[in-house]
Amino acid sequence: MKILLFGKNGQVGWELQRSLAPLGELVALDADSRELCGDFTDFDGLSRTIRAVAPDVIVNAAAHTAVDKAEGEPELARAINALAPGVLAQEAKRGNAWLIHYSTDYVFDGSGDKSWEEADATAPISVYGTTKLEGEQLIRQSGCQHLIFRTRWVYGTRGNNFAKTMLRLAQERDSLSVVDDQIGAPTGADLLADVTAHAIRAARPELSGLYHLVAAGETSWHGYASFVIDCARRAGIPLKVAPDAIQAVPSSAFPLPAPRPLNSRLNTAKLQSAFGLTLPLWQNGVARMLTEILDKQP
Repeated sequence: MKILLFGKNGQVGWELQRSLAPLGELVALDADSRELCGDFTDFDGLSRTIRAVAPDVIVNAAAHTAVDKAEGEPELARAINALAPGVLAQEAKRGNAWLIHYSTDYVFDGSGDKSWEEADATAPISVYGTTKLEGEQLIRQSGCQHLIFRTRWVYGTRGNNFAKTMLRLAQERDSLSVVDDQIGAPTGADLLADVTAHAIRAARPELSGLYHLVAAGETSWHGYASFVIDCARRAGIPLKVAPDAIQAVPSSAFPLPAPRPLNSRLNTAKLQSAFGLTLPLWQNGVARMLTEILDKQP
């Protein structure tokens, strides 16, 4: 099996290099790759690359994920999140390859309190969500065999993430204010990568389609922050903030260019049934990630 991975240096792409390597020959590219094109603004270059590699599976971990910045550069966000995945889909169809693509809960408006299912009506409220939805639509319209995984609140041990920010602030400040009206589940890039590898091995034409892929359980950003800080305190990390000084505030306390969905719950029953999976609680992955981070603390 030959696998072509785009976005190799992002949080998910980094983990995918690990999880996909045992499946066969892996060609991994990023936007600055030279011999082959991984630039999602160069559609012709992407087509030439896919035809040169002739992969059995194309995995797209590249995206314009700067949600607020996307509001000011909608054409670039659309190129990277929608039009480029459309090119990948057309080439996958032409070469009879599978396309694996990642989308987001931002395709929904965040209303209500039930977990979103794959068939629920979409209504994005930001440029990011709108462009990611168009990417999904172009993939489906191409007729290629595909797996689209919608996810949310992705973190990785590599690079910056919410947990690292909370740990730093807890060591610097006497009190913290964290949003408590956005509900979802932190989902590890390693979990996404491992499920992707499993799904590729199990892929059959009848399984082609859209799936929700997130860790089990739910929390708010305030609950997430409290969990992280509690883990650090129990690990003996010196913290300045007191346990009762983590204030819960509404999203309106932090106005941002792009609105965030309040309800980011995603129902994963379809994925678990189709691929025979049991998804772990979000706390398991976060605790494991924190162990790695805290072991490196001075």
